[in-house]
Amino acid sequence: MCYDAETATRKALNYAKHRNDDEGAIDRLTKQLQLLDLFSQPLYHVSGFAHPKLIVFTNKEPMIPRAFEWGLIPSWAKDRSIAKQTLNARGETIFEKPSFKTSANNKRCLIYLDAFYEHHHQDGKTYPFRISMKDDSPLCIAGLWEEWIDKETGEVVPTCTIVTTVGNSKMAAIHNNPKAEGPRMPVILLKERQDEWLSNSGEEYLKTLLQPFDENLLRYQTVGRLKGKDQLGNVQEVENDVIYPELTRCLQS
Repeated sequence: MCYDAETATRKALNYAKHRNDDEGAIDRLTKQLQLLDLFSQPLYHVSGFAHPKLIVFTNKEPMIPRAFEWGLIPSWAKDRSIAKQTLNARGETIFEKPSFKTSANNKRCLIYLDAFYEHHHQDGKTYPFRISMKDDSPLCIAGLWEEWIDKETGEVVPTCTIVTTVGNSKMAAIHNNPKAEGPRMPVILLKERQDEWLSNSGEEYLKTLLQPFDENLLRYQTVGRLKGKDQLGNVQEVENDVIYPELTRCLQS
């Protein structure tokens, strides 16, 4: 599953170019992205359980970037507590699960990340991996969104969740948590496929987009500790390679 991520650590122009090829649209998108608070406080590493805001493009406003809290809160939820259980949504069941089915049918979105993090388990220890695009372009993740109304304050809270699928063969080797139900990874969409996820193409077609991503297009790095007393925190140095000699070479290549 995907519970740790990196976003808004690159120039706004990078994300704008990934969303559109038209020069005028790119200029508008860049300016809109720069207005998001995210770009004044980039997230080199953040836990989803802190419910940070992520860069989102919705099917309602497909060319307007928004900042949504990570952890989808269904409209019927009484309070925010459900958000800790909805950081991810299994693609196989999003059209059936009560927390996600309304959004799967009507409120899909793109979530832009620079990387996500997973932990490999070996000999009672965990080793963090940073996964990003080899060409350093943004990761365009299939997501779902919702706007929850806090009945006590009247505040409208936009939230989102990351849709996941079965891990590719490389992720299968990395994401081997014995407590997990098999290796998983976010649904990553190529630039030319991202608008298909926002389209009204119907459930059966949308399900065809929920596939493991080509492992050869991704970069897999072992990095420093993300948890505990040795963690670096939300700093750029989190991206640096750290080699663990005890790990097999194939994992760190």
